[in-house]
Amino acid sequence: MSLSLANSIAVQSHARALVPLCVGAGAYLFFLYLGDTLLQDSDSFWQIKIGQWILDHRAMPTTDFYSFTRTGAPWISTSWLSQVAFAFSHAQLDWAGPVILTAVAVALAAAIFVHLLDAQIGAPRAVLFGMLALLLSIHHVLARPHILALPVMVAWVGVLMTAADRKRAPSWTWLPLMALWANLHGGFVLGLALIGPISLEAVEHAEKGRRLALFMRWVLFGIGALIASCCTPYGWRTLQGATNILSLGELLSLIFEWMPANFATFTSFEGALLALIAFGYYRGLVLSAPRIFLILFLTWSALTHVRSIEAFAFLVPLVLAKPLGEMFPRPALEGAGADRWPARYVTAAGALMIVAASWTSTSLYLGHHRFSFTMTQTPVAAVDLLEQRKSQRIFNAYQFGGYLISRDVPVFVDGRAELYGEKFVMDFFKATEGKKPELLPRLLDEYKIDATLLVADAPGPQILDQLKGWKRIYADDIAVIHMRDDGQSAAGGSTPAASN
Repeated sequence: MSLSLANSIAVQSHARALVPLCVGAGAYLFFLYLGDTLLQDSDSFWQIKIGQWILDHRAMPTTDFYSFTRTGAPWISTSWLSQVAFAFSHAQLDWAGPVILTAVAVALAAAIFVHLLDAQIGAPRAVLFGMLALLLSIHHVLARPHILALPVMVAWVGVLMTAADRKRAPSWTWLPLMALWANLHGGFVLGLALIGPISLEAVEHAEKGRRLALFMRWVLFGIGALIASCCTPYGWRTLQGATNILSLGELLSLIFEWMPANFATFTSFEGALLALIAFGYYRGLVLSAPRIFLILFLTWSALTHVRSIEAFAFLVPLVLAKPLGEMFPRPALEGAGADRWPARYVTAAGALMIVAASWTSTSLYLGHHRFSFTMTQTPVAAVDLLEQRKSQRIFNAYQFGGYLISRDVPVFVDGRAELYGEKFVMDFFKATEGKKPELLPRLLDEYKIDATLLVADAPGPQILDQLKGWKRIYADDIAVIHMRDDGQSAAGGSTPAASN
């Protein structure tokens, strides 16, 4: 082979390494441009507030101190590292900080994903799968801890599947990845659960004489991963805290991200499922039993809880990568010179240019755009009025809890459903959504409520309008306030209902 041809092959090989970086940069700029849509969940408020508390006190929370209904109750933060990162970025750049951090996390996940797939099915197909994964996940890309853990999830499963494809156990040097995941978000439990079926994939295709030894290495790796997941400030309690949400029973069907997938209208997830089935039939895709189990498990999870759709989007292609690679062999770049230094310089220079272009674009965009939180989650005027009235015990809407915490107002309830428990939150929803309106006066009296702050278009305010002893004093397009009509409100002067 001539020297020029060898150099050409080397340049192509190294330039191909830029493909994941290009995809990551594209994903970053896309979500940066859509940054305001990342600020739609009021949980972001209390996540940042807790992160700032950790930074200020150099300690970890072990009890609740943000509500007046569960003050002092045991509670740990299983996403403390993400919360600290969000709090620090918010302190430096206001809401642009969490937006940039979220966009970077999505970019890393996309880049790692494409890199892993490229090794099996080639760059063009890997990029296509990357775009589909982002499309399926876009509804749940929010400035919250699960997104910061997304690249770790992709990398972890990629490591496990790569080891299984090579019929060996993962290296113990990857265990810190599990420790990082456990400190970022409670979703690390999924990473632990996937070790079992993926290990069976490795063992099934190994030579008979070494299957037992390989299985034992996977068992030891699993034990190591379990220990690594406890390498957090809370130790083994992290596992307990991460699984508490699953004990909420009926309540999970009322929280949007924990609801089952809804096929009343056509969605991208529905299209992906149909395409997967059609492709399997059309191409005659043959899978091993462990891979079938993995796909069925990830599909079941996505059908059961919409928040699991991004796991389906990113992990199913990793499970299918090797079988697809065998069906569509990627072109090989052969020949000497694949590691020549000029090609490495091409790759390094290209990477620097992509990073520089992304940073420049960020600076220019931030120069004329200010990110702001979704107004429907921020009842600013209503809370201002409640503070003027010095209301102490406010019966607040579920989605207003995070914003109240950010204003240092003790809450009745917020997004930490595992803290309050199934019965408490279910009673709250039934009372305010009109399913059991008789519960509302009982809750108001039981918790000595002196003011309510509910969503404007919900049944709760209409129920309170008819409830003796309560008076509507404020209303706008976001929130409605009622206060006890016991003479104290009148003494302080009445505030007419407003409509903005």
